[in-house]
Amino acid sequence: MPRRPPKKPDPLLDLSGHLLVLQALPIPLDPNTLFIRRAPIELEVGCGKGLFLSSASAAAPDRNFLGAEIVAGYARLCAGKLARINAPNARMIHGNALFLVHSMLPDACLAGLHVYFPDPWWKARHRKRRVLSAAFLQHAGRVLKPGGQLHVWTDVEDYFRESMVMAHATDLFGDPQEEQTQSAQHDLDYRTHFDRRTRLAGAPVWRALLQRTDAAAGCTRVDLPAFHL
Repeated sequence: MPRRPPKKPDPLLDLSGHLLVLQALPIPLDPNTLFIRRAPIELEVGCGKGLFLSSASAAAPDRNFLGAEIVAGYARLCAGKLARINAPNARMIHGNALFLVHSMLPDACLAGLHVYFPDPWWKARHRKRRVLSAAFLQHAGRVLKPGGQLHVWTDVEDYFRESMVMAHATDLFGDPQEEQTQSAQHDLDYRTHFDRRTRLAGAPVWRALLQRTDAAAGCTRVDLPAFHL
């Protein structure tokens, strides 16, 4: 099913305090500089309609949340949700999250990293576009602090199992733990909008929580082509 165009945020909302553009940020990027106060930072890769970012930032005001979304309309939609609730601890970046993780973020700067329902890119020639690649998982271990957590949810079992094998091969994560979820109490009581759609349809979801170990990362940054920003 083709992805529907995102709804536009209220044009009267001021997004300047919540929407950032990747190309305008320095390399390397200290994510602490994007927030008004220092706190543990969690990054969501690919934010879609922004349900997780808005919900998590409201539920955990003692943490900072950063989202990265490559589709401009969805990035603005997410920023609009954050602006509407006046979230002081959440920021939205319009740009390629892979470039952010691979080439901009310094070592051990994140307390959490969230990847929810990434596009499986079914065709073999498109597999290189998958978020959960060996390179990404190596960099995920690099940017997470020891004890930091990587959250992976997907409705594609093969993709999930393949990513767990690659995560194990990095030697940077402990054994994956199944992340438990409870029955939703209301329409927005889901991790993401895709999570809601999948669970309401009765389809299975594979979830894992991987904790960063104390092992040295031993990973260099990767320069991706500028047009992927």
